[in-house]
Amino acid sequence: QEQLAEAGGGLVRPGGSLRLSCVVSGISSTPDVMGWYRQAPGKERELVARAYTYGWTEYADSVKGRFTISRDDANATAYLQMNSLKPEDTADYYCNAGRIRVPRFDIWGQGTQVTVSS
Repeated sequence: QEQLAEAGGGLVRPGGSLRLSCVVSGISSTPDVMGWYRQAPGKERELVARAYTYGWTEYADSVKGRFTISRDDANATAYLQMNSLKPEDTADYYCNAGRIRVPRFDIWGQGTQVTVSS
């Protein structure tokens, strides 16, 4: 069964750092894309960052220069290094692994909470 598990969330002070990780299991092929999304209370889920198999990455404007997404395809893992965290980064963070080629899949994790507060 395809599963995805996130870890690394927590409480951090403004200006601090956290590293989120996401491990995919139950798949037989490398995801075309792995991404991080977040949803703050009362707001819609939004893209934070995505990383494609050919090395291209994209980021939300609000996190450019502060967050870095990376992949370790040998271990079906993605990371999100978050630096210079701000209170507005507070949200539940979700990892996604997708593949548009056969075999197709679109897998979401349960989320990990990040709270930035003094």
